[in-house]
Amino acid sequence: MERRTFVSAAAAALPAVALPSVSRPVDPALVLYFEQQLAGHYQADMLLGPRALIGTVTAQCELLGQLVDGADRDTRQRMAQVATAFAAFAAWLYLDAGDPATALRWHDSAQELAHRSRDREAVACSLVDRAMARTDQGAGAAVVDLCDAALMDARRISPEVQVFALQQQAHGASLTGERADVDRLLDRAGRLVERVDVEVRGTACLRTPNYVEVQRATCYGRLGLAEEAARLWDQLIPAAPASARRDIGVWSARSAVASAVLREPERAVELAREAAGVVRATGSARAMRELEAVATAMEPWQADQIGRDLAEVLAPVREGV
Repeated sequence: MERRTFVSAAAAALPAVALPSVSRPVDPALVLYFEQQLAGHYQADMLLGPRALIGTVTAQCELLGQLVDGADRDTRQRMAQVATAFAAFAAWLYLDAGDPATALRWHDSAQELAHRSRDREAVACSLVDRAMARTDQGAGAAVVDLCDAALMDARRISPEVQVFALQQQAHGASLTGERADVDRLLDRAGRLVERVDVEVRGTACLRTPNYVEVQRATCYGRLGLAEEAARLWDQLIPAAPASARRDIGVWSARSAVASAVLREPERAVELAREAAGVVRATGSARAMRELEAVATAMEPWQADQIGRDLAEVLAPVREGV
């Protein structure tokens, strides 16, 4: 199904997604139903991009809000847990679609629902999700502090959630220029990944191949360590499965920036072309932002043929996004 057809169908279905009566008992089996729905959304997001899912996911978030309010105490807490994950996913979709203001509102909703669930790990994840948004804003100190708060009771949270917090804290450290902290935090996260059997919280630590090293390559690029970042990307991108194409686009653009810094403009344009194809397919504003970083890194060659080649690659993508 083409993306426009998918979006139109989803939009047409929205009025039908409503809770008939909040006074009727909420069946606990709905918790499992929505958990399965969310797992499917994670997979679809990798293939379709954010805009194809936003309408459906936000409608389900609103329905979940009604279910949380209408459920009895025990079911309410379990429903709030899954509602927290849905709200965090909605925030991610808006962030990837280039709407950080709406993303932050969904983060607010996720944090409230996490506290209502009385689930320590849900609260920790909501803090790390907020830290992710602050990373995009370049607020390194805020990222570090939020992840510190998530890890305050680290011994009582799962390895998966610890990994999630540690890797994001490493991003905060890279924003403040602390290379030693980046490596220390990611080394610790790497040891914990081996203890994650099932990805319960949707943190992508198992869904993303070489998860910790991807974070390391990204942090190295942000720190200006182009040679180290390029070496990692050269290993990580070929090892990624085709199903991770949106991530491959982002990684290719980051690798292109490293290549430009290392004065390898031809390689940078080749990688940018790969990333551009992903942006066209998914409409990811996040991937487009990485491509704009390639354009900035390639400014020394702007007047040369290789610079014009890059402009030709980027022009249709900029129009589309």
